[in-house]
Amino acid sequence: MKFFLIFFFVLLLNNCSLNKDSKYWTEDVDNRKNYQKKLSKILKKSDDITTMTLEEYEIYIDDYTKKSKYLDISK
Repeated sequence: MKFFLIFFFVLLLNNCSLNKDSKYWTEDVDNRKNYQKKLSKILKKSDDITTMTLEEYEIYIDDYTKKSKYLDISK
């Protein structure tokens, strides 16, 4: 009986995913998809940033800072 209990427990822990990008753990999958769509459109327009709206420019800058190699000093 102990063997089955341990086996069940290991099986349960093995199937859990703690990945942030997993579709089962995240609540805002639709928001992220919409954000990615907006971002892809904005990146196409990134050649000429003067044609961007203020909202598009903020999204562009946020994405740029996330990808930058500099330290995050906001903490």
